[in-house]
Amino acid sequence: MPHRILCPALMIAAPASGQGKTMITAALARLHRRQGRRVKVFKCGPDFLDPQIHTVASDAPCENLDFRMGGEDDVAWRLARAAHDNDVILIEGVMGLFDGDPSAADLARRYNLPILLVIDGSAMAKSFGAIVLGMKTYQPDTRVVGALANCVGSAYHAQLLQQSLPEGVAWFGAVPRNAESALPERHLGLLPAREIADLAQRIDQLADRIAETAAAALPPPAEFPDTPQPDLPALLEGKTIAVARDAAFCFAYPANIECLQTMGATLRYFSPLHDTQLPACDAIWLPGGYPELHAQTLAGNRPMIDALQVHIAEGKPVLAECGGMIALAESLVDTEANTHRLMGILPGTVHMQKKLAALGMQSLHLPGGQLGGHTFHYSTFDCPLVPIAHTRDAHQKQSEAVYGVNRLTATYFHAYFPSAPAVVAALLS
Repeated sequence: MPHRILCPALMIAAPASGQGKTMITAALARLHRRQGRRVKVFKCGPDFLDPQIHTVASDAPCENLDFRMGGEDDVAWRLARAAHDNDVILIEGVMGLFDGDPSAADLARRYNLPILLVIDGSAMAKSFGAIVLGMKTYQPDTRVVGALANCVGSAYHAQLLQQSLPEGVAWFGAVPRNAESALPERHLGLLPAREIADLAQRIDQLADRIAETAAAALPPPAEFPDTPQPDLPALLEGKTIAVARDAAFCFAYPANIECLQTMGATLRYFSPLHDTQLPACDAIWLPGGYPELHAQTLAGNRPMIDALQVHIAEGKPVLAECGGMIALAESLVDTEANTHRLMGILPGTVHMQKKLAALGMQSLHLPGGQLGGHTFHYSTFDCPLVPIAHTRDAHQKQSEAVYGVNRLTATYFHAYFPSAPAVVAALLS
């Protein structure tokens, strides 16, 4: 029987998206930080944006947990490390508690995590209790311990909601309607944390509200198997990787950064929007983000375009993921049919759409292993190049194209590097 670590832990989940669980999780993290506790926040699934909010709230990187994207061993050791190093663990679910395969409920059951349901109660009364009862009994081995009502209109409204709760589910309190606590969104979800000027203030205000409820209490201890961190070979020892990071390139998993560094890479950050030259480097990683919002700036930065072209012509590696690939394209047609120049390094035209073009978990089979990851984009890419590979979706159907020019690898696929470190090292070395 492996040694187990005890650490107070709570999963914050909901019956659907849009209930407010991200801000409730962030407020709980901030409240525990105020009380001097070391807080680790995780996000279920492949989300990039919610973790940025939690990083601000907890003063520590928020990592992703996903059995399919990273594998069960990856989840196990990250939770074990968090339990070792922190006073409380908070895990935000994804979509509804039982949505997805695997779901947040699957993770909660695996570790017997207590679950707090966050439910928007603005348009209901006793139906609140019916929803909670259904969530608690739908899969009886799921440990729903409490409910918190969000967007409540009055003290009497909160009383009605509380009285509706079924036996065995505690009332964690109510949070009133407050437009200032809501977070602005765009087509990929919430705005990046750096674009919300008053984010810390919003989190603090909601934390003040949470402090008046039972949700403020330290959650009960959970048990985590004492799983060691994998020992990665130094496949990138002596290599310097330039990583794009600015308003157009802001989707990078903390786990990916850590994976590169653990394999020995030195990382140098740069801004394709504002810098006129690359840092001295052996390889470049262009993560996803919002290049479509910065097309004019990207296309106008001629010195950076020239530097990238020289790097590629010299046969040095570049990994361009989703937004990184879009930025390199010749042009972009927006949803109003206006055409915009892009960096012009990769042939083809990006077409923005008002609806999702692709969403879901993906895998990429390459020599040396299988990379896990996901895809999520509102555009299509009309590229004349013949793909060098394709990802596979959850049903093993051919999905995202992977393009190659010299050592440039470009695709809509967002890779989760810890799923296959040797493959990532081969792409970047």
